[in-house]
Amino acid sequence: MTPASILVVDDSATKRYLLVSWLTRAGFQVLEAETGTDALALIPDADVDLVVLDVKLPDMSGFDVCERIKSDPEYGVLPVIHVSAHAVDVADRAQGLNRGADAYLVEPIEPDELIATVQAVLRYYRARQRAETLAGRMIKLAETTLEINSASTLSGLLDAAAAGARAIFGSPVVVLAENSDGVSLASTGAATAVPWSLDERNVAVGSVVRTDEPASWTVVDWPDGESVAVAVARLRADRAPVYVAVPSSSQTPGFPVLRQLAQAVAAAVEAQRSYDEEHRIAVMLQRSLLQSRLPVVPGLDRAVRYEPAGHQTEVGGDFYEMTMVDGRLLVAIGDVAGHSLHAATVMAELRHAVRAYAVEGHPPGAVLELVNHFMRTVLPTDSATVCLFTLEPETGRVRLASAGHPPPLLRTADGVRFLETHGPLLGITAKRPDDLEFVLPPGGTLVLYTDGLVERRDADIDVGLAALAECAADIEPDLDAFCSRLLDRLAGGGQRADDIAVVALRRATV
Repeated sequence: MTPASILVVDDSATKRYLLVSWLTRAGFQVLEAETGTDALALIPDADVDLVVLDVKLPDMSGFDVCERIKSDPEYGVLPVIHVSAHAVDVADRAQGLNRGADAYLVEPIEPDELIATVQAVLRYYRARQRAETLAGRMIKLAETTLEINSASTLSGLLDAAAAGARAIFGSPVVVLAENSDGVSLASTGAATAVPWSLDERNVAVGSVVRTDEPASWTVVDWPDGESVAVAVARLRADRAPVYVAVPSSSQTPGFPVLRQLAQAVAAAVEAQRSYDEEHRIAVMLQRSLLQSRLPVVPGLDRAVRYEPAGHQTEVGGDFYEMTMVDGRLLVAIGDVAGHSLHAATVMAELRHAVRAYAVEGHPPGAVLELVNHFMRTVLPTDSATVCLFTLEPETGRVRLASAGHPPPLLRTADGVRFLETHGPLLGITAKRPDDLEFVLPPGGTLVLYTDGLVERRDADIDVGLAALAECAADIEPDLDAFCSRLLDRLAGGGQRADDIAVVALRRATV
């Protein structure tokens, strides 16, 4: 029997001495009280595991004392054993049990009977406490598992797991896992996960709980004299294991909750790793389909940006193009509907089609007509928006056409305005307007972008266009810095729902 503290309540010094002596010899720590009032005052501040309570007390009956103990919301689970030399008939025993006692002993009592009864009641109550603790921890485990699987990053996942473990076990905790780049991150639930490694080899696939020394887990301060219970879970031999470390004293036999928590974290980490890897591959594929090198054109500054959507692994259909054709700079930006490998494939076909028709010498509007015919013939179920123009570097003369794309932004010394461009999107048969022709003055800047920069599900597009115009009121000398600021101001914070492409072009001052 695990050591326990017992309160003996009896007004008879002789009987109290006997009870205390028997219980002390059996290995229990014993406290004493002479009256019911003394006992009720002592219990809240004392670490009592069981009460041996005389029925006949000078200030109140033991039945009343027991009833008040059992009705208290804080320590009402405290087990009580009645002892009596006077209230010994069936009615007395029935009343004692009905009013909350867990056992009723009639004197004279044999020492072995008292010790056996105390041990039996303690076994029952401790089993009940373990069951209630386990049930409460399982509820918190379910809540923690939901938080873990709701995290969008590995760092957030580990922080959620560590915070949940602290709530479950009420103790310091370390959750350690390796990201898809091979960097180990540790979270204690008190701050964001930080790089921290554990030098281990040959951890088997599966889950196990072991005991470590605190010196192996210095990322957190452990209580004095504690060992560390470490649940290790590994789902695949080619993946690093996941660790959840807590003080050993916080655990119930068999470590059921700790083991399940480690398994839940391992499964969520595996899913996050797979997502991160797939997302990285998708982004690499997307970028491989885009232009990797921009032409150098004297008298023109240029910058481009492409940022994939933040919440999905699928590649998107945004693209840009910038190339010299017959002494003119061809600039195009487009957006194929959808997010999928098919959308990226259509995007690549459109980009090459735009270049091919432009190389043949067609003006922007004619290029869009030809590309539209190509789509209607080869890709009849797809649609896209495109904006393209040609620019003569020496004169700044621009010829521009749009197919349903958001309006380009023009910033000059006179201010900021959006160009009035119209035209049906690609994929439908409709009459197209004439090309827009104008001159980009020295120092003037043209900004082309896809709708992911200005559209939000919770706001009208005019709000995004106004924000873009405000950002473009002052443009940095370095267009790359300007594009970075656009993304930070208009697309920063949270997970983006759409890809973003931006092209900025400025004519140098004379």
